[in-house]
Amino acid sequence: METKLIIIRGNSGSGKTTIAKRLQSHLGPGTLLVSQDTVRREMLKVPDKEGNLSVELIRQIAEYGKGKCRFVIVEGILNKNRYGEMLSRLMKFYHSKAYIYYFRLTFWETVKRHNMRLKKTEFGEEALRAWWNPRDELGVKGETMLTNDMSQDEIIKLMADQLEIDL
Repeated sequence: METKLIIIRGNSGSGKTTIAKRLQSHLGPGTLLVSQDTVRREMLKVPDKEGNLSVELIRQIAEYGKGKCRFVIVEGILNKNRYGEMLSRLMKFYHSKAYIYYFRLTFWETVKRHNMRLKKTEFGEEALRAWWNPRDELGVKGETMLTNDMSQDEIIKLMADQLEIDL
């Protein structure tokens, strides 16, 4: 089975998880979704520091899906400094079947999107500002930028077109 890897990255509150879950729903059963928050915060309960255990586990789970699932989605902030090397290894592991997306939003658009989420009571603008990491693109060939002016439906359509699937 040919497997396509989809990496969705961006700042906290940008819409990564929402898009990843919607995409998984469209792609259907057997689509593996590897969420950085789930692995790091829920499974391992480790802080997002250099060398934390989640980096390796995310890679291992994503590699597990190759040949078993049609699609593997890896989503999270996935800061380039901490996760870049692992993501590069994953892209090589999946050869030319890796699709990379980065939410390149303004800070204020991120705050607006965050305030529409259920998690908005867990942290606010001050925390978003402290975590803000503008322009954290991987800089790899084919990396697609998702911008302020794109709706969720437009993003899903763009991804579906690039993945060559029908919605």
